[in-house]
Amino acid sequence: MLEGNRVSRISVRGFAVASATAVTAVGSVVGVASGSTAQTNDAAEATAADTTLLADIPAGQQAQVQTASLTQQADAQAIAADASAKKDAEEAARKAAAETAIAKKEAAEKKAAEAAKEAKERLEAKAAASRGGTDVRDSSSFPVQGSYTAAQIQAMARQMVAGGQFQCFSNIVDHESSWNYQAVNASSGAYGLFQALPAGKYASAGADWRTNPATQIKWGLNYMNERYGSPCQAWSFWQANHWY
Repeated sequence: MLEGNRVSRISVRGFAVASATAVTAVGSVVGVASGSTAQTNDAAEATAADTTLLADIPAGQQAQVQTASLTQQADAQAIAADASAKKDAEEAARKAAAETAIAKKEAAEKKAAEAAKEAKERLEAKAAASRGGTDVRDSSSFPVQGSYTAAQIQAMARQMVAGGQFQCFSNIVDHESSWNYQAVNASSGAYGLFQALPAGKYASAGADWRTNPATQIKWGLNYMNERYGSPCQAWSFWQANHWY
């Protein structure tokens, strides 16, 4: 017969081992209670030399032992989870910092490129104005044709107007003539790409002004540079007054 309050025959070293051997210990108890004789297991005795079996603990305390063991396991899992969460947070912070640094670098490079482009365009406009408004080619360098499409005239203008000024130049021509070098205002007689009035003003750029859009472009570019400083300044005036 088992003694209900028998003191452990071996010292208690850990709850984890006690829980692990609980099934074997309970089996031994059942065997003794039924009157059978338990056989000695030298290997098991050697392994359990410093371990308290769950069966050696008073029945009233066994639940506490199991609860304590589960609590230890839960604590260990919580510590591991905290460590994993901390590691994930640190990795996320490093990634966010790297992305921010890349974004700042790209923004700075873009700003520097825009500043360099603006400086280049200002220099081109200044150089074009000092050469009478031409950029790459003069009006006389284009072959004479019997007629010209709007696309051909725009291509000519791109070669004569500084790159940074072309869009402003184009805006004015769009509003004045839609790139029709033979456009005529029926009521006023204004003529050509820039609706010059009187039309004979174009003659200062070349005698072929009626048939050569390059001559008209030369005249219009000179006019914008001399009167306003540049095509973009002329366009600013046009937007405010709807004439230039």
